[in-house]
Amino acid sequence: MPLSRSLSMTSLSGVLPAWEEAELPVEDLLLFEVAWEVTNKVGGIYTVIQTKAKITVDEWGENYYMMGPYFEHNFKTQVEACEPPNPAIRKAMDALIHNGCQVHFGRWLIEGSPFVILFDIGSAAWNLDRWKGDLWETCRIGLPYHDREANDSLILGSLIAWFFKELTDQLGDKLNVIGHFHEWQAGPGVILSRSRKIPMATVFTTHATLLGRYLCAGNADFYNNLDKFDIDKEAGERQIYHRYCLERAAVHCAHVFTTVSQITAVEASHMLHRKPDVVTPNGLNVKKFSAMHEFQNLHSTSKARIQEFVRGHFYGHLDFNLEKTLFFFIAGRYEFSNKGADIFLESLSRLNYLLRVRNDMTVVVFFIMPAKTNNFNVESLKGQAVRKQLWDTAHTVKEKFGKKLYDALLKGQIPDMNSILDRDDFTIMKRAIYATQRHSLPPVTTHNMLDDSTDPILSNVRRIGLFNSRNDRVKIIFHPEFLSSTSPLLPMDYEDFVRGCNLGVFPSYYEPWGYTPGECTVMGIPSVTTNLSGFGCFMEEHVSDPAAYGVYIVDRRFRSPEESCKQLTQFMFSFCQQSLRQRIIQRNRTERLSDLLDWKYLGRFYIHARHLALNRAFPDKFKIDPMAPLKTEGFRYPRPYSVPPSPSASIHSTPHHSDVEDDDDDEPYDEDEEAERDRLNIKAPFCCFGIYPDPGPSQNPDSCSEAQFNCGVPQGSILGPLWFSTVLGKLLPKCNTL
Repeated sequence: MPLSRSLSMTSLSGVLPAWEEAELPVEDLLLFEVAWEVTNKVGGIYTVIQTKAKITVDEWGENYYMMGPYFEHNFKTQVEACEPPNPAIRKAMDALIHNGCQVHFGRWLIEGSPFVILFDIGSAAWNLDRWKGDLWETCRIGLPYHDREANDSLILGSLIAWFFKELTDQLGDKLNVIGHFHEWQAGPGVILSRSRKIPMATVFTTHATLLGRYLCAGNADFYNNLDKFDIDKEAGERQIYHRYCLERAAVHCAHVFTTVSQITAVEASHMLHRKPDVVTPNGLNVKKFSAMHEFQNLHSTSKARIQEFVRGHFYGHLDFNLEKTLFFFIAGRYEFSNKGADIFLESLSRLNYLLRVRNDMTVVVFFIMPAKTNNFNVESLKGQAVRKQLWDTAHTVKEKFGKKLYDALLKGQIPDMNSILDRDDFTIMKRAIYATQRHSLPPVTTHNMLDDSTDPILSNVRRIGLFNSRNDRVKIIFHPEFLSSTSPLLPMDYEDFVRGCNLGVFPSYYEPWGYTPGECTVMGIPSVTTNLSGFGCFMEEHVSDPAAYGVYIVDRRFRSPEESCKQLTQFMFSFCQQSLRQRIIQRNRTERLSDLLDWKYLGRFYIHARHLALNRAFPDKFKIDPMAPLKTEGFRYPRPYSVPPSPSASIHSTPHHSDVEDDDDDEPYDEDEEAERDRLNIKAPFCCFGIYPDPGPSQNPDSCSEAQFNCGVPQGSILGPLWFSTVLGKLLPKCNTL
């Protein structure tokens, strides 16, 4: 589902570098994208191919097809069966069907409605032994009989290679074929297609190396020892040597090899011994609102729903001001170390001390990570029931009070406040108050955990002593289940929940890309990431000062765990010191980065990879300068120096300050005038070329020459990779949204 954002006048439209890649003659090409997750939700790759489908269909039309395994339930619920529009594809499918292998065709019912070709693995399993022999003869890779996933991957790859052979025989020289394969499960298709010299261009994308996942899951010091691992030995000890061989063979067979981030490119260079040709970052479908500050309104609405849950969860201990309470969260697969939950909990312990000593803010932290449970926690359900009972009681008394007040005013009388409520009303209210008394602490987890004593999060909560006591300024809620709007406890979808939070914290150690901070950015929610995640590396590369836009990047690559923990603590404490207005300003800036994560921009990296593959497969037909840099390399979204570089740098001198805004902040603001100034300053660099002398690191934009300032090119910039700066509008209009 596309993530919604506002159509901000100061968005990135017109700021991102123009794409100058020659358009491919798509009418003379067929593009096939192969992945195990086509119509089959398993992991993050499903999100990648599903969200990317629309922009690919817009570009390729009916010449774009997805390929994957057939699962009956998925086909019946997600695919509309139809006939292929291309006769050659119909004939290639019939060739497989007539040999006893079932192939299904239809439209995947997602945005863009791409065509899908799904292969029934079960119907072709009788060929497995023969195809294992073919794989051994081709590349000397043997598959054990007990590895069901590897065997299924070989069957799928063999069917796809067979299909491509039939298709290219039908097409001849009429149309050229591009095959884009994702992850090692699609690897056999690349290997067999190339070994059989099928005339097609191939692209292989790894979203995370197979061995890298296993090593990090085992708590290895991965990035400091990349060049020291004995790859074959490590794969063999983990009994995945055959899978590793499939992945590595696919990487070296493909015309073009891509990864999703710079950090994964470094990993792949060591693990798979090939440097990626193109980095293809993961994007999102960004749906724009027509209202300027709709995302701020949605934040306010969703935050109110979270506050209601918190009122129930902490009943009897609700001695903190919800108007001075911030909501942090971490979400994702329950990989305690890989997702950075270990360093996050340690930082929360230190943040709790700082807030108790120096600040009056309270932080409620949600851990949304699925774990083994057997039911909801009774105490958590009771809390929501008590809250609802109090709400009903208050409404009953309010209606009675309002009716008596109304009648008295109609008679022209000022009612006696002592008689407007009778003894029964006071009795009801006292009973409601007594019902909120609690002799135990609010629960840390919302569910009954099956392995409570050994659970990593709960064990560390016991170690740091954050039990939601009255003295704690950091409260923890562990929700070991994915969020759902049908939940009786916290009835919110994940997107609504994210919108209601103030900060997403994802200090991951191993995260090839990281959709969670990207989703926060699109929804205008600041987030914490690391320089070991693909998202963090992408932001460092494309944004001059990520922290100024609400993307805090913890250094986990070049600092010790202790130093990283201190940095994360400081980020969170600085965030807690921001005033209401500073948080609003920062959310506006964060939301402005949405275009940077839109597939409409990031899809160009895939375009470049396909063009490069065609050039290598058919050099006589498709020309490209192999030495030319990618047009987006070096682009950096400038720091907004029309406002303070970061809210954390402009906090009040005293650690205690109110959210009440100063009258001095009510400066006049003309949205149209500021937007026009942004357009003039932002678009100018595209007509400027040249090299300017480097004035040194202390260069201030105000000291640039008038010509350089007007064209938006800072001194010392080289427009080879395109570097530029611009003056953004001072602030988006003030709003009172929390």
